[in-house]
Formats: sequence, C-alpha cells, structure tokens
Amino acid sequence: MDRPTNRRPRLLTETEQICLDEFIDGINYSDRYSDNHYEYRHVMLPKGMLKAIPKDFFDPKTGTLKILHEEEWRGLGITQSLGWQHYEIHAPEPHILLFKRPKNYQPPQQ
Repeated sequence: MDRPTNRRPRLLTETEQICLDEFIDGINYSDRYSDNHYEYRHVMLPKGMLKAIPKDFFDPKTGTLKILHEEEWRGLGITQSLGWQHYEIHAPEPHILLFKRPKNYQPPQQ
C-alpha cells in the first residue's frame, strides 16, 4: 500500500472541500482500543462520501483510498487529537479507515 512518506500531501481545493462538507456530520469514530504498543480506532466515512473524494486519493490498483497524510485526512473532515496515523484501509469496507498512535502518546512540547 502507498505509504504517506513516499509522496507529498495532496491538499483539497476549495471546490473539492465544499463537495465534502455535506458528509462531515456523518463521519463516525469508534471507541479506542489497544494492545501493548498502540491505541487504535477506526473512522467510518459515510459511504456516499467516497464518491465525492478526488480520484487521486485512491490507489488505482486496489480502488481503495491510499494511506493518507494527516493533512489529507483532516482535509476530508476527520477530526481527532494529535498523534494519530492512518495506517490501513479495511478493504472489504473501503469507507473504514484504521488509525493508530503510540500508547500514552504525548504531543511534542512547543
């Protein structure tokens, strides 16, 4: 799968953002769950939102979303605290994005 470190973030245009705004209230966030190293959550986009996301956000080989940079998933309207990394797409349900961050994550001090 395309890793965000292999490419630059692709920011949305104003027009693209307007097309996605109607879906933002329908984004659902799972409770957090964890293992010994990470805490996880999954974010469920409204299924119709996938059709409004620009085509270059998708992997042409799989047809699912690419692994997104933080600027990209925040641009789609996903809101989470700091430290979350998009690491996987649940291929059977491509509207579900999987996120993780280190357990006991502390944001960098300014």
